[in-house]
Parts: sequence; structure tokens; C-alpha cells
Amino acid sequence: MKSKRPRKKRLHKASNIYDVARHARVSVFTVSAVVNKNGNVSPTLRRRVEAAVQKLNYRPNLLARGLVMRQTHTIGIVVRDIVNPFFPLLVRGAEDAAQKAGYSVLLCNSDDQREKEEQYLELLLSKRVDGILLNKAPGNLSASRRNLLAESRVPVVSLMRTSPDLKGDAVITDDEKGAFEAVSHLARVGHRQIALVSGPLSVSNGKARWRGFRKALQASGLQYEPDLVIEGDYHIDSGYRAGLFLLPRRPDAVFVANYLMTVGLMKAADEIGLRCPEDFGLASFDDYPWLSCFRPRLTTVELPKYEIGATAVQILLERISGKRIRRSLVKLMPELHVRESCGFMLRKRDSKEDSLTPQEKPYAASAAPELQ
Repeated sequence: MKSKRPRKKRLHKASNIYDVARHARVSVFTVSAVVNKNGNVSPTLRRRVEAAVQKLNYRPNLLARGLVMRQTHTIGIVVRDIVNPFFPLLVRGAEDAAQKAGYSVLLCNSDDQREKEEQYLELLLSKRVDGILLNKAPGNLSASRRNLLAESRVPVVSLMRTSPDLKGDAVITDDEKGAFEAVSHLARVGHRQIALVSGPLSVSNGKARWRGFRKALQASGLQYEPDLVIEGDYHIDSGYRAGLFLLPRRPDAVFVANYLMTVGLMKAADEIGLRCPEDFGLASFDDYPWLSCFRPRLTTVELPKYEIGATAVQILLERISGKRIRRSLVKLMPELHVRESCGFMLRKRDSKEDSLTPQEKPYAASAAPELQ
């Protein structure tokens, strides 16, 4: 007597969109329109599709872009910190450019957290956006998210930062040049010991600003002093901690790698009882219209925020339409804005105006009455 072999359980293949279309006796385009809740589908056909989806236990593959024969005309934007005043104007530039081209924008805030960033990338892909602008949080993407982006074939344009795990287009600023010009200006003013509050050195723009600082010191014949360099994270608290550490060492001047850290450093200076520019000169990255209301007015490296967003969208739309083939790395130029915080007005008191640089003279004229 032959022994009965245990029956193997039959593995049921997951239903796909074609199964649903055959069962509902409609086209795959109708199924896609019903599942994604877009397009005009009659109530009768919609009920048939929904019944087939339920009966076949169909779970749509949101990455199967080949099943969607038209674009959604939406662009996803992921930024690190929407509270940072740097980003609203960048997003506005992107939104204006997208809207002009007939696209809508979905905005996500990663809070500088890789896990949250990856959740939003998956969400945007599930919404079938046509492209993504990404201001990368620190750290590389996980292998699963890299595969997800590769499978979806959704183009990604990096903003302000490049990352070795993202090989697509990027729009950045020449941060090394901006830092070099700001620190060189502090040296021209006469500051000899210049401290640095850098951005995170694990990200491309933080490292570029650090390089610009180092090169400016070298070009000016100044010593690089490791004890006067603190790595921050672009947030206020790190600037405050850096100020408490650096300012008691009494550097002649401080270069801070972004505006929020400058706010933290000035808070520390106030607590210590030091004044800018009388006790230390100051220059920073990022410029905003309201800064002219504060005293001293900040010497800053202005970044073309609106142009960054608008340029990134232009590149993304060209990539979506197939007009762009080669990878693009667009680098926009910063601009040094000289104001009183660097201390050049104190130098003016002891020197002739002819010794001022062309950038300094307009500010010297406008600020002179305040010093009388």
C-alpha cells in the first residue's frame, strides 16, 4: 500500500491589474483610473471595477508606472527643515516655475531625519509624482529606497547638497567660494584670529564652507587654529553651544556657516556680555530682508534661494520630458553683502575712506550717522 504524500499547498499568484480588467470586463486604463481615483469613470463601470478588486483581493503596485499612461503633473519636494527661513523662498521659486509649466507641488518636511525622509520618498512615489526635488538629510539612503527610486524611474534633482548615493541632477551653490570671500573680507578688515562655526562636515555644503574657510586663512597668511573651529548642525542650539565655547577664547572674528546658528551664537554672546562688532567681528551665510532692521546689520553671504528652486524645476521638467540626457550639476554663485557686523566701520574711524573696498563704501555712507 502506497503511503499518501502530504499535499502541497498551492501558492496563489497575486492578482494584477490585468486580472481585474478581465474580471470587470474593462480596460486597464479604467481600472487604473478607479484605483487611483482620477479620471471620469461612470458609476456602473466604477462599481464593476471595485467589485473585481474586492473579489480578487487586488493590491495595486504603486510603482508600476507602465500601467499609468499619463502624467500626474505633480512634483514632490522634500526639504530638511521648513522652519529654517532659508527654505520658503526656495520652495516658492520651485512652485512658481512648476505652476507656470502646469504642475502642482507636494511639499514634505524631513526634519533632518533620514527615516522620515525615506517615508516621504515612498509616499511621493505612491502618489505617482512625475519628479522629486530632494534636499538631502544627513546619511545615505537605505538600499531599499535606492532600489525603489531606481524601479520607479522617477527623476530626482538634488537641492543644495550632493550625495554619493544619488547620481542624478543637482542644483547647488558655490559654498566654498562664498565662505572664501567672507573670511577673506574678515581678514582684510584686520581680524587675525578667526573662528568658525561650520555646518555638518558629513554633508557636501558643510564641507565646502569649511574648505572655503581654510583656503581663505591660507591665502591671507593666517593660522588655522583647531581650537577655534566647532562643527554645528545648522540649527540654533548648535550655534548657541558653539558661542559658549568659542567666544570666551576671544577670537577677533567668527564666521558662522548659516543664519540659524548665527542666532544661537549671538544669544551666547549676549549671555556672556560681549558685543558685536566691538568685541568680535561676525560674518554669516544666508541673507534676508529683515536683517536690515537689526543692529549691527549682518555681513552675509547671500545665496540665490528663489533661483535654486526655479532652476531645479526647470531641469526636472526637462528630465521628465526626455529633453535632458546627460547628468547636470548646476552651481549658482553667492554674493557677499558687507555690513557693520564684520567691524569695518571701526576700522573706518582710524583710516581714510579711500582704504575701504568698493563693497564697504556704500554701507559706510549709510551707517555713518549712526556712529556720530
